[in-house]
Amino acid sequence: MKRLVEIRSQEFLCRERAARDSERRVFWLAQAEEWEQRALDEIAYHFRECNLAQGERNAA
Repeated sequence: MKRLVEIRSQEFLCRERAARDSERRVFWLAQAEEWEQRALDEIAYHFRECNLAQGERNAA
């Protein structure tokens, strides 16, 4: 989950920059969206791994 915290931090920084940099606001918001998608992918990966581990324990 440490990776998720790092990803969310990057997303937050991009959103902060978007708020402060009106000339490149669209760019920073797009970057934030990319980081948000990475966070969602990381969460999905974590749940898949947990479900696989649970399935292996149940099969044993």
